[in-house]
Amino acid sequence: MAKILFLMTAADHWTLADGSTHPTGFWAEEAVVPYDAFKAAGHEITVATPGGAVSPVDAGSLDSDEIKAALDKATGLREPIALTDVTLEDYDAVYVPGGHGPMEDLAVDADSGALLTRAVGSGMPVAVVCHGPAALLAAVKDDGTNAFAGYRIAAFTNEEERIGGFADKAKWLLVDRLTEAGLTVESGAPWAPYTVTDRNVLTGQNPASSAPLAAELIKALG
Repeated sequence: MAKILFLMTAADHWTLADGSTHPTGFWAEEAVVPYDAFKAAGHEITVATPGGAVSPVDAGSLDSDEIKAALDKATGLREPIALTDVTLEDYDAVYVPGGHGPMEDLAVDADSGALLTRAVGSGMPVAVVCHGPAALLAAVKDDGTNAFAGYRIAAFTNEEERIGGFADKAKWLLVDRLTEAGLTVESGAPWAPYTVTDRNVLTGQNPASSAPLAAELIKALG
């Protein structure tokens, strides 16, 4: 049995370029599908958020009864601890689901960034999906470089953001910022499952990538 730390957003909105806010949070599929897979494999899950706030779900992601039912059963998602209370050595892997929420808070959260910096540096598996890679932007080392610079990853693409209607509204686009930070973003077809594994960093492009990414992490944990 492994212990997996779910690093999740506490933001219920995303601030757009014009100063307006878009209601958001985490994307349900990206949390509950891996949650169920990890539990079925016998692993233990702890959720951590900024301030220990319960991570809000993006209402737009509750588009099926199956997802709603899975979310209701995933009681651990509603029992978070604060990022500042995490002892990283207690865990075997870190998992970061997406939704636009991480663009608002985890992208600039120093505590989250410090945890991810230590995790990747220690060789611990770090799995991140969709907009979750926004959290990697806060993983800055003492020398000012990004801890994930030089890694190949997948992330929600500019094309998918355009199709979703937010590319022209966003303050910044995820792939652009990740590229500027020194990461190499690889992509598959819009909305199709696509994962990239580079050393101990496992990433998925979009919600459909959640299940295959979870399978990759389970395999990495042995």
